[in-house]
Amino acid sequence: MSTLTEPSLSAFANPIKRYLAATRPAFLSVTLVGCVLGLATARQGGVPLLVAPAALTVLLALLTHAAANVLNDYFDHLNGSDAANTARVFPFTGGSRFIQNGVISAETTRRFGLLLFAAVVPGGLALVWSSGPGLLWIGALGMAIGWAYSAPPLKLASRGLGELAVAAGWLLVVVGADYVQRGAFSSQPLVAGSGFALLVANLLYLNQFPDARADAQAGKHTLVVRLGLRGARWGYWVLALAAHAAVLLAVAGRMLPPAALLSLLSLPPALLAGIVLWRHAEHPALLAAAIRLTILSALVHGLVLAIALAV
Repeated sequence: MSTLTEPSLSAFANPIKRYLAATRPAFLSVTLVGCVLGLATARQGGVPLLVAPAALTVLLALLTHAAANVLNDYFDHLNGSDAANTARVFPFTGGSRFIQNGVISAETTRRFGLLLFAAVVPGGLALVWSSGPGLLWIGALGMAIGWAYSAPPLKLASRGLGELAVAAGWLLVVVGADYVQRGAFSSQPLVAGSGFALLVANLLYLNQFPDARADAQAGKHTLVVRLGLRGARWGYWVLALAAHAAVLLAVAGRMLPPAALLSLLSLPPALLAGIVLWRHAEHPALLAAAIRLTILSALVHGLVLAIALAV
């Protein structure tokens, strides 16, 4: 278990600070980068930046991600996986610990997650009105994935489909941000966002290693649980290499400009993380560095690619 201090009620006596922290704001950075990448693909397509819709897009995407985080805490409390997780690498895995440490009750967590989801609806409808009906399908699918990831009856993560859900969800972030600007569907955000989405999915995949024993005990059969700790090590390499191969293929096929190759700067941290995982897959306390490197890889990839496309 990490030596970092877990949350306590005394540390979060301020309710604003408490509820903000319950959304796990540090992890929202990947959604912010996904939005920036979508704005960049629209800009590459010759669309001038619409500042107000862009700002609202970012806000709604962050709220959706926050809602999914909060509800994931609630449902992992119900299935017992977070309570049983003594091998967690806090603050990266094992949930926020707000319910387990008595900072926020389980029922309040549920209500808060639902409130965050509800807050997305009016702003989303306003964007649909201004940009086009296609955004309604993007938003609805994104919220459905956020809910179904951990909530019954689908419980996608528990069925080994968490990585697919996460990759689809963050690809929708890129597509949605582009659509708001462009007012139409385009293949460009799909092409540019594929590698980024796979790297975000790889972060989820890596986070399942410290949680695997508790997940298995709770009947949460993630992909890592199904493959076993040693066998699952290959999966990290597959996702990392596929993400970067997607950029190479897109540039070779002239679907992305040559400058997009700069996004391959995200490959070294991913490879380093893969080496750490290969050596320490069965020792959760030693995986914190790999998790940090994987976060860095996803953020660098998305930001550098966005700059390359926009500039």
